[in-house]
Amino acid sequence: MSSLAETKARPWLLLSPALGTLGFLLLAPLCFIVVYSFWLRTATGADVGGFHLDNWAEVLSDVFYHDILVYTVRIALMTTVVCAVVGYVPAYFIANTRMKNKGLLLMLLMLPFWISYIIRTLSWINILGTSGAVNALLQWAGLTDTPLQLLYNEATVILGLVHYLLPFMILNVYVSVVGIDGNLVSAARTLGATPFGAFLKVTLPLSLPGLAAGSLLCFVLAAGTYITPLILGGPTNAMFANLIFEAIIIQLNWPLGAALSIVLLVVLGTVVTLYGRLMGLNQLSKSFG
Repeated sequence: MSSLAETKARPWLLLSPALGTLGFLLLAPLCFIVVYSFWLRTATGADVGGFHLDNWAEVLSDVFYHDILVYTVRIALMTTVVCAVVGYVPAYFIANTRMKNKGLLLMLLMLPFWISYIIRTLSWINILGTSGAVNALLQWAGLTDTPLQLLYNEATVILGLVHYLLPFMILNVYVSVVGIDGNLVSAARTLGATPFGAFLKVTLPLSLPGLAAGSLLCFVLAAGTYITPLILGGPTNAMFANLIFEAIIIQLNWPLGAALSIVLLVVLGTVVTLYGRLMGLNQLSKSFG
């Protein structure tokens, strides 16, 4: 009996370091946020413990928060679509190129991760600003007399997000395409399919799991960011994470910020759960393997 008990307990003992780490770094902070969301911030700036529903009543009833959440989902969806359309071509090229230095192409793909995300976002100010490279080129070419206002709008927010998230999409699609058996494409060509027809009938359907995994990563990361709309967006381009940042850092209203954080977590968690049921989460691990 003792031997049987030891056999059953052995997997849990082996998993205990990982489970303990997850519990300490993930579950414990999440529990604190849930508890804190029911606290109340008084007019004096003090946080009163207890079970108060004021924060949740404000978040769930105020149309302002609803509109920002819908706007955040829309921006994340648009960013994901652009990343999917733009990122598929280079991913397909890297996976099927006959160049000997394919590793160099992959290294160049990972190169943006070596630079701070904030610095990469700030670089667009020097490109699209009133005294930036684009306006300087347009005025030098005589196409405009005055600088154009290219920054601080929805388009630049999406541009900055695509710049940040495109490598994630390319990497996931690349892992999916490179795993396709080349004999399947050859068989389709043998049966009379054109190169484009073989791509539509074989390569594209088999690469959809990677495309879906990249789309999930892009959507979640885009919906949860606040740096890009803060730097490149205008007053009307705030996303839900910006509300959390303002509540916690600017207003020092931690209970309200905790409630807003849980709302965003539930929305993104629902998206991840739906993806897991439809596609499975194993494709995400392949992209980082």
